[in-house]
Amino acid sequence: MRKIITLLILALGLLSHNLEAQTKKKTVSKTAKSPFFWEDANVYFLLTDRFNDGDKTNDHTYNRTKIAGKLRGFEGGDIRGVIQKIDENYFDKLGIDVIWLTPIVEQIHDAVDEGTGLSYGFHGYWARDWSALDPSFGTKKDLAELVQKAHKHGIRIMLDAVINHTGPVTVEDSVYPNDWVRTSPKCTYKSYDTYINCTLVDNLPDVKTENNDNVDLPVFLVEKWKKEGRYETEVASLNTFFKKTGFPRAPRFYIMKWLSDYIRDYGIDGYRVDTAKHTYENVWADFRKVCDLSFAEFKKNNPKKVLDSNPFFMVGEVYGYNIGAKRLYDFGDRKVDYFANGFTGLINFDFRNEAKMAYEPLFSKYSTILNADLKGKTVMNYISSHDDGSPFDASRTKSIESGTKLLLAPGISQVYYGDESARSLVVEGTQGDATLRSNMNWDDIKTNPETQKVLLHWQKLGQFRKNHPAIGAGIHQEISSSPYVFSRTFARDNFTDKVVIGLDFPKGQKEISVGNIFKNGTKLHDAYSDKTVVVSKGKVSIDSEFDIVLLELKK
Repeated sequence: MRKIITLLILALGLLSHNLEAQTKKKTVSKTAKSPFFWEDANVYFLLTDRFNDGDKTNDHTYNRTKIAGKLRGFEGGDIRGVIQKIDENYFDKLGIDVIWLTPIVEQIHDAVDEGTGLSYGFHGYWARDWSALDPSFGTKKDLAELVQKAHKHGIRIMLDAVINHTGPVTVEDSVYPNDWVRTSPKCTYKSYDTYINCTLVDNLPDVKTENNDNVDLPVFLVEKWKKEGRYETEVASLNTFFKKTGFPRAPRFYIMKWLSDYIRDYGIDGYRVDTAKHTYENVWADFRKVCDLSFAEFKKNNPKKVLDSNPFFMVGEVYGYNIGAKRLYDFGDRKVDYFANGFTGLINFDFRNEAKMAYEPLFSKYSTILNADLKGKTVMNYISSHDDGSPFDASRTKSIESGTKLLLAPGISQVYYGDESARSLVVEGTQGDATLRSNMNWDDIKTNPETQKVLLHWQKLGQFRKNHPAIGAGIHQEISSSPYVFSRTFARDNFTDKVVIGLDFPKGQKEISVGNIFKNGTKLHDAYSDKTVVVSKGKVSIDSEFDIVLLELKK
């Protein structure tokens, strides 16, 4: 019996080693570098505090030592941890070309009880000072290094913009002045107006983003900046901004200025905008102008750091928006076109439901809408996220299917940290959205063969997607329904791209029709099995151990 157990352990160890070897072997793309288009982006969304702790010295800043509810305090993740994973090529292997970090600005110092035990602002959405980074996340030097290293890897950095509200009020964190925020009434969500001129929840002061009157800096902020020795510098920078733009010194423009500094000074590439439907839409049109101005300034001052000619990117969180609504979000008493007010993309909140559909109706629906009603715009799809309690696969039993549908769907793919490694979304002892925000499961990636198998699948699909803009931004066409084969084609300026993909094939020998996408005699590469085939009579034959075929031109 002991001998059998020993042999099983050795076998598992060999399997783990082989999967790790496959991961390393299969992650070098054979396709020449393709241009980047935001419509096809493969975005990795991470909670900065929960992804990777790269600097143990900043784990307990501002004396945040109160006992919080489970997974409701700071866990130690930081910008330095993200940099480490860039250095390790973790994102390259996943085919990621955009990293989206939760807000990294300075958070409230104290904790509040939302009915789930004490909570700190580990998530980043409780801003105290937009002009500073929270030391628990890192320093501005860390941010500069992050952007620089990401860009060297061809990866863009997208931060999270919160203009709608400040952080909660605590004993240590005084409320912003009355001309900056309202503290009542609470939103009833019954009409357009009752989403906007109100507070989202109790004790979350709502910024008066509609206010066009000049307001002074909050006294607490002035005192803070003086104590930190940067008051004169900050005021001078504000004076320059307001003189250049001509905007009034209204609350929203102060915040826009502080957020745009991260574009001008560090060259971040995009913003995901939080709670976008809880302000008047013209706020985001103004924010777009400010962002574009700062991006142009960064490019002018740093010509050698410019990645390409892509414009600054803004994607909005209009909670409840889905691709089927096309250009308009319906409040019931008013419909709003957020795409006409600064946004190139909106988060698609229905993908995690529509992922239950079969491949063809899912893919054809998205391709049709994106290439017609939303042409020139896009949506960002996800299967799980930080505040969505109804993910596509809460039990993580469909991680292979999840990767296939998300990474091959038209539009932007949003990989929520741990989707690729089946990080558990059910954590014992948590309440509410805390269960969605556990620490990244790095140990599973190192030691668990099943986790490694899932990760390898996401890596292969992610790299194929990154190499081929046709997948997210192209035109979808079914070639065969059974077996299921489809093509994606894309053309813009002088660049063209085309692929043929087959799903749910039997393992072993298989024949794939390529339609009229590739001519007879054309050499193709299957990016999933790493095999080369030749088109004959409109088909290719391939013998592989996989049920997926990803065909591209052989380079």
